[in-house]
Amino acid sequence: MQASVIEDIIRSQIDCAHLKIEGDGVHWQALVVSEQFAGKNRVARHKLVNAALSEHIESNEIHALSLRTLTPSEWDQAD
Repeated sequence: MQASVIEDIIRSQIDCAHLKIEGDGVHWQALVVSEQFAGKNRVARHKLVNAALSEHIESNEIHALSLRTLTPSEWDQAD
């Protein structure tokens, strides 16, 4: 699986202000910035992203996924 495919899948279900996917084809890191995360804790945010990718996680196309999920205002305050 390519990073661009993961990005397309996430963008199809989450309105992203910023999205960055990196990985080696099996293990992935994703930075997802979305207003949809406002008022949600980290677990709820991760569930949204994992739900978007569930088919690919269940089939082991994505073996490991590390997430950093922020709102746009949190992203603006981040280093």
